[in-house]
Amino acid sequence: MDATPRLKAGIFVRALIRRVAVAGASAFILRKGSEEAGAVVLKVARLDGTVLVLNQVRMGDGRLVWSRALGGWSDEQKARAFCDKQVAFDPDLWIVEIEDRDGRAFVDEEIV
Repeated sequence: MDATPRLKAGIFVRALIRRVAVAGASAFILRKGSEEAGAVVLKVARLDGTVLVLNQVRMGDGRLVWSRALGGWSDEQKARAFCDKQVAFDPDLWIVEIEDRDGRAFVDEEIV
């Protein structure tokens, strides 16, 4: 099992925000976690009241993928409750919100 090396969380988040900006969308750090190894949760908001929450997970074969945390598009209240629960479990967690009318996540890894 070959595990893909991971970027430090802070570098990944800053690169993601830059990628989003270059594409004409907006991204914001809602919660700053551990610079070195914090997990990252993405909230993709389509600006119509719907949000897709993604968290990065490692598959059994070692691949990193993004998982739809709430099963798909949800409302802001459910997304906020999920994020609050995750922060209580992992204080090193980063939360990044992407605002894009097309609902793009701007990540290279597969979304499952």
